[in-house]
Amino acid sequence: MSKLDFKFKHTLRVRWKECDIQGIAYYGSYIDFIDVAQAEYFRNLGILTHQANDRKVFDLAAVKVTLEYKSPARIDELIDIFLKVEKIGRTSIDKRSEIYRSGTDELLCSGQSVSVNFDSELGKSRDVPAEIRAIIDKFESTDTI
Repeated sequence: MSKLDFKFKHTLRVRWKECDIQGIAYYGSYIDFIDVAQAEYFRNLGILTHQANDRKVFDLAAVKVTLEYKSPARIDELIDIFLKVEKIGRTSIDKRSEIYRSGTDELLCSGQSVSVNFDSELGKSRDVPAEIRAIIDKFESTDTI
């Protein structure tokens, strides 16, 4: 994909605790980077996924994550995490992400993930609310960032 295919970008700095002794980000840190970008994506849309009352309606649980590593992120450098929702099913949301060295076209990692809207009281998935679907669809279908 191209960075132009994404409507959302979040920049963060790689911290020491996310790296090994050589200063290279641990492979698992990339999931954390994407998780932060996902929270910011929804916050940007006015969907507060960390509020207890809001989670009673919309609360995502990861069911699949696939990452492909291209080049290492390093301690103290800025990275740009691009994220988009590619598809919304009845209960699931498919997302794509790409991580670049900030301000460059150097792709560090690409990923795909699937989450379900999870009802923690019942312990099962539930439908993605129509209002959440409409907000995401509107954002992803606009021509501007």
